[in-house]
Amino acid sequence: MTPVGIASSLPNGTAVADFSNYLEAVAYVDRILRGNFPATAIAIVGTNLSTVERVRSRINYSKVAINGAMTGSWLGLLVFLIFGTSTEPSATTPLFSLGSAILVGAGFGMLWQVIRFSLAKSKRSFASGSLVVASKYEVVVPSELTSEASEAFVRGGQAEA
Repeated sequence: MTPVGIASSLPNGTAVADFSNYLEAVAYVDRILRGNFPATAIAIVGTNLSTVERVRSRINYSKVAINGAMTGSWLGLLVFLIFGTSTEPSATTPLFSLGSAILVGAGFGMLWQVIRFSLAKSKRSFASGSLVVASKYEVVVPSELTSEASEAFVRGGQAEA
C-alpha cells in the first residue's frame, strides 16, 4: 500500500535543473519555493544509484565486551532505581547497593554481548553504515509549469536578497 501523497512511479514532467550533489538540488527547491511555486508539483529524482558502505571502526572481542559492559551498567542502574530502594518508611537499608547493581549489570551486559558476537554467523571485523547515493539529481516539475518554475527561481532569488 502506497502512503497518501507519494507516487509509486517516476514523476511525469520536465527536468528544470540537474545537479551532481543532493544538497544543491535541495537548495534549488528551497529557492523556487520561496518564489511561491507549488510544493506538491516538485520532485527530486536521483539517477545512477549506487550503494556506498562506509567503514566506521574495527570490531573485536574487547570492544564488544566494553560496549556490553557500558550498556549493562546503565541497565544495572535502572534496576537499582526501580527495585533497589524500598518505598516503606520503616525500611532503612536498601535491597542491594548501587555499586553492586552497576557491577552485576556490567557483567551480564559484557557476557551477553560477547556470547552474541561469538555466535554471529556473519562475523565481520568492522562496523559500517551504508547509504544509497545518486550520481545525478534532477528537479522535475510538470511540463506545463516549467516557465512558472523559472519565474519562481528568479523571485526566490530576489526574496533571498
